[in-house]
Amino acid sequence: MKLVHNIFYLTFLILFSLLPGVSKAQLFTTQASANEKEIQEELKNDSAFIASLRDSLDNARLNEANTRMELENLRYSLLTADSVKRQEQKARIDSLRAFTVGVPVVVEEDTLFEFYSKRGGYSPQQRALMASSQILALSRKFNLNPDSVYIATTDNISDIMYENEVITSFTEQDALWAGMPQDSLAIKNMAMIVGELNKLKQEHSLWLLIRRICFLILVIAGQYALYRITKWLFRKLSRRIEGMKDTKLHPIMIQNYELLDTSKQVVLIEFLAKIGFYAVIAVQLLFTVPTIFYIFPPTKALAYILLGYIWTPVKGILVGIVDYIPDLITIIIICIAIRYLIKLFKYLCNEVATERLKIPGFYPDWALPTFNIIRFLLIAFMIAMIYPYLPGSDKGVFQGISVFVGLIISLGSSTVIGNVIAGWVITYMRPFKKGDRIKLNDTVGDIIEKTPLVTRIRTPKNEIVTMPNSFIMSSQSINYSRSANEFGLILHAEVTIGYDVPWRLVHRMLIDAALRTKGILHEPHPFVLETGLNDWYPVYQINAYTRDAQRMAAIYSDLFQNIQDRFNEEGVEIMSPTYIAARDGNPSTVVTDPMK
Repeated sequence: MKLVHNIFYLTFLILFSLLPGVSKAQLFTTQASANEKEIQEELKNDSAFIASLRDSLDNARLNEANTRMELENLRYSLLTADSVKRQEQKARIDSLRAFTVGVPVVVEEDTLFEFYSKRGGYSPQQRALMASSQILALSRKFNLNPDSVYIATTDNISDIMYENEVITSFTEQDALWAGMPQDSLAIKNMAMIVGELNKLKQEHSLWLLIRRICFLILVIAGQYALYRITKWLFRKLSRRIEGMKDTKLHPIMIQNYELLDTSKQVVLIEFLAKIGFYAVIAVQLLFTVPTIFYIFPPTKALAYILLGYIWTPVKGILVGIVDYIPDLITIIIICIAIRYLIKLFKYLCNEVATERLKIPGFYPDWALPTFNIIRFLLIAFMIAMIYPYLPGSDKGVFQGISVFVGLIISLGSSTVIGNVIAGWVITYMRPFKKGDRIKLNDTVGDIIEKTPLVTRIRTPKNEIVTMPNSFIMSSQSINYSRSANEFGLILHAEVTIGYDVPWRLVHRMLIDAALRTKGILHEPHPFVLETGLNDWYPVYQINAYTRDAQRMAAIYSDLFQNIQDRFNEEGVEIMSPTYIAARDGNPSTVVTDPMK
């Protein structure tokens, strides 16, 4: 303790000697000389203590060296453990990197870097969002100096700073994911942030804003000029169209029907031109509006969205058209093949119809119906072949519509199908053809139209009767025209004359009346049949041949008139007397035949 006291005392004297003033120096000198002897004696007395103190100091130094050695060993072991742990983490990250997607930090559509790991309870998505928001907030500062960005490393975390604000931070985990040291990662990403800030500073500069405003005005002015030019061209086109009315346009005729006269054509063309005008304006706006949004960075994303609304459908249509070309070629080939096959059958059927080509057992009037059937079957076959190549044929909606249509046809067309089949059967049965005079049940008339569904008959009273083909199939028909053309149609009429008129005279009068009738053939010769000997009169039937079945009613009328005239010439009344005779000697009713 004395040694410590003496050391403290000497230190105090030295410090006191450093103070200014002569008196203090003299005082120090006097006091030092007075105590010099005392100190020397005390030092001698404490030499043993000093020696022991030196030994203690040497021991302390040795213990300190041992402690340092132990601490170094502990530090080495900790570093070794951290290195092993880092290697394990790196191996685990390498195994996850193949299927783990980083969260990008996107600023103004520029990807700067990516986050893979959490930090401080924030997910990679939240870290990326905060980093991009912080960079955008800095870019809006008027006095931004991107070169002031720096890196601050504390507690194994590298913070990228601007003044006192933390832009983002990188940890050892981020470095392991990036596959580089932490400081290198921080330097690399800081360079990306500085470059982005410089870019944003330029984009938000006042001069660039003025340029963008000028460009906006230029785009709007250009659009207005295009609108005025388009409108002027449309007006000029309208005048040209109006002038075509009396010069280049002619009425559009379908046979004898005037479908469109020149005035209607002008109205139609002007309507189409107006649609074209609005279409051109719409196309101009579709490109002008996205261009306006593209001028300013905050609305640039909206410009891409609007362009996507235009380009995506157009691209889809173009890609669909290109992809559909092979199927379209297949459809065209099938259609061309079926078309020429139909032409071949049409040519053959025309040859058969004109009897230039004769096929045994095949009638000429079968040619056209047969061609229609073959054409229908070929078209149906063509549709079945091209159906898989139609766009959207494999879609559920398309198939559902097809099933729905087929169901409607199958449920609602049983009668229609029946009539069509009956029409085909009637065609090949050949009971009549167009123009024939027929009798169908109680209807007599001429065939004026035969369709796959119905047959139309015009009666002698000009009544149009429509008969379903299925009804004709189940009814009895008489073809007068065919009988007249092939054998000669026999017209017959009956009269009843009393027994008091000789039958030979009646026969002669009826035949003479028939021969006087226009339309009755002389060969074969008319003949009379007696069809009954009734109680009061016999029945005479005159039969005469004709080739003109269409004039049956007129021929019958003339025949009846001639019969009356001929009987009047002979003085024979056309009447049927009633006789009451008693066999009590009255005269016989048998008359003398004047022809004998």
